[in-house]
Amino acid sequence: MRYKTGMYGGSFNPLHLGHVDCIIQAANLCETLYIVLSVGTQRAEIDVRIRYRWIYQLTKHIGNVKMIILTDEAPDKGAYGPAYWQRDADRVKEMIGAKIDVVFCGSDYGEDSFWNVCYPESEFRVFPRNGISSTGIRRDPYGHWDWLPNVVKPYYVKKVLLIGGESTGESTLTINLANRFNTTYIEEAGREISERSGTDTLMLSADFTEILLRHKLNEIQALNNANRVLFIDTDALVTQFYMRFLDDPGITKNDALADAINALNDYDLILFFEPDVAFVQDGDRSEVIHADRYKYSAQIKDLLHSRGKSFITVSGDYQSRYETAVREVIRLLAPADET
Repeated sequence: MRYKTGMYGGSFNPLHLGHVDCIIQAANLCETLYIVLSVGTQRAEIDVRIRYRWIYQLTKHIGNVKMIILTDEAPDKGAYGPAYWQRDADRVKEMIGAKIDVVFCGSDYGEDSFWNVCYPESEFRVFPRNGISSTGIRRDPYGHWDWLPNVVKPYYVKKVLLIGGESTGESTLTINLANRFNTTYIEEAGREISERSGTDTLMLSADFTEILLRHKLNEIQALNNANRVLFIDTDALVTQFYMRFLDDPGITKNDALADAINALNDYDLILFFEPDVAFVQDGDRSEVIHADRYKYSAQIKDLLHSRGKSFITVSGDYQSRYETAVREVIRLLAPADET
C-alpha cells in the first residue's frame, strides 16, 4: 500500500542511521513524505541549520520528501508534554495543508507519544530502531561512531593541533598519530610554497597569503574524511611568526588575514612541542633559529598566549612525545563522565 501523504518527525539531535532507515522506508511508502524537524528554542540542541542540512543532504535525491520545522519553548524534553502537543499538532497540520494519511515513528517512541496521540485520524506505523538512539550518541559519540551517517560525522570530529618551532618532531608525529588513530591529517601547507624561490628568505608576500588560505581550506576538506579526530600540523599563528621572522613585505595585509583565520580556528587540543630534541637540518631549516631555538619557540608561545590559546606542553624524547600525545587524544575522545 502506498499512502498519499505521510509524516515522520523527530528532533534528530543528532541524526543517526536509525533515523535514516526510517526516512527511506517512509519515503518508499508515500507519494509525499513530510519530515518534521522538532526544535526546542530553549534547549541546548545542535543548531537547527545544521540538523536541517543533514536531513536535506540525505534526502535531496529522493524527490518526494519535504521538510518543515516545528519549534517549541519547553525548557527540556521532559517538559514537552500534553500542554504543547495539540497546539503543535495543529501547526503541523496547517503547514502540511493536506490530510495526513500515516504518521511514521521509530520504536523508541511508545503508543502514547505525541506522534500517535495528536493524529488520531492518521494511521500510526512503527519502524524498529535496533537500539540506536540519539541519547546514546550524545553521551558517547566516539563509542557509537558507526551509528552516525557520514554527513553527520564532521560535526563531531575533534581537531588536534600540533605546533612548535623548527625540528621539534611535530610533522612526523602528526602522521604517526593519524596512522595510530586511523584517520586523516593536514600537512604543513608552507613547505612546498616556501621553496618556490629556492630559499624561504626571498618569499613573496603572496606566498604567505596562499599558505594561510590553503591551510584553512585543507582543514575544511579533511574534516569530511576524518575518523573521530583530525590532526593538524601548524596553523595561522605559526605562519604569522614566519611572516615576521622573514620580513614579509606585505605583512600588514597578511597579519589581518592571519588574525581573521585565527579567529575562525578552534581546536579541541593543542600540543606544543619544546625544542629539546636534536635539531635536524633537512636542507631548508633556518640556522638562525637553530642558534637560539628556545628564544624563537618562546615567540610562538607568546603568539598563542596573546590569542587566548591554551595548550599542553610536550617535551622529552620522541617516544615520550608519542606517549604523551596518544594519552591526551584518548582522554579527548573518552565519554564525558570518564574524563
